[in-house]
Amino acid sequence: MTGVAELSGTDQVVVVGAGLAGAHCAAGLRQGGWRGRIVVVGEEPHTPYDRPPLSKEVLLGKADATPLDLDLAQLGVELLTGRRATGLTPGVLRTDGGDLPYDALVIATGAAPRALPGAERAHLLHTLDDALALRALLRPGLRLVLVGAGWIGAEVATAARAAGCEVTVVEAGPAPVPGALPAVIGRAMAAWYAEAGVELRCGVGVAAVEPGAVLLADGSHLPADEVVVGIGARPATGWLAGSGVALDAAGAILVDERLRTTLPGVHAAGDCVSYPSARAGARLTVQHWDHALRSGAAAAAAVLGAEVAYDPVPYFWSEQFGRTVQYAGRHGEGDELLWRGSPQDPSWAVLWLRDGVLRALLTVDRPRDLTQGRRLAERAAVLDPVRAADPAVALKSAVAG
Repeated sequence: MTGVAELSGTDQVVVVGAGLAGAHCAAGLRQGGWRGRIVVVGEEPHTPYDRPPLSKEVLLGKADATPLDLDLAQLGVELLTGRRATGLTPGVLRTDGGDLPYDALVIATGAAPRALPGAERAHLLHTLDDALALRALLRPGLRLVLVGAGWIGAEVATAARAAGCEVTVVEAGPAPVPGALPAVIGRAMAAWYAEAGVELRCGVGVAAVEPGAVLLADGSHLPADEVVVGIGARPATGWLAGSGVALDAAGAILVDERLRTTLPGVHAAGDCVSYPSARAGARLTVQHWDHALRSGAAAAAAVLGAEVAYDPVPYFWSEQFGRTVQYAGRHGEGDELLWRGSPQDPSWAVLWLRDGVLRALLTVDRPRDLTQGRRLAERAAVLDPVRAADPAVALKSAVAG
């Protein structure tokens, strides 16, 4: 893959995407010494904001907006809101508001929520406007059906129950968070739904969303005043067709270790990329806040000429049913699963080891475990499994040898 040519102080960098990755990339460019023009193009009408609080603080009525702690105007960054990228040719970004020439381009268009076929009446939760519109509907007695028991589904269910809604969650998989976590862990989390008064229906898909009801694949109907779909997201890269920017089968932008795309002068960051990870021994597409933040900064450094490979330990957190769930690393098939405490305990954790090396961990209300485990995963520490399984032993004290 080829990189950006030598840039001068009068050249123009365009960042397409005004989310966390794009905004921090622009800030990183200026703070890193870039003196030329920086333009950020955003599809939404809002200035850059944080998305994780949408399903937490905003839905719960604790906030009406979640602006990033960045003053792009003070940094001399030009922000063009309400502009949608429509295409790309070498040196020119096409938008519905006109063409923008660039000397270097960073793509940070993120991911778009997957819709459920035949569910036009259902709500999606992706933008600030989505969250505010959904919050206005939540009221005591409202019959809400959530499709998908992933992270978003659990967080929306938490907020809806706090608002007094009658909530049913439908999951096609065998347990919550299928695909991301083994079913044995998902089943442990299923108890949280029952404790919160949420009906959880696993192992059945949705056939259709009808007026006032959801038709399930088994032929049964669920009464529903409102329906929310949370079944994952796909990279927002359809506008790159024919551009020369290579995508994988899922639509993620293929970048190298310095976040360079296959089109010279173009980098990419955030939820829309697939990057090579030496840690994981595979390409990764990560759609979480920490990755957007880190990769946005890394893309800025790469445009400025840094040669550091991007390969962090992935990290994610969720707040659901009164619990803080955190995950760091990347587990895979064949890893040894080690319980640290029991799901019946107020707090617990799960570790994944490969040949004794800590590959990943999931913690429930154990922030110290997460902090220590993340550092141990970064240095591929080997753990003593007996000591690591004892929740009374600090993880850093469970290092073998």
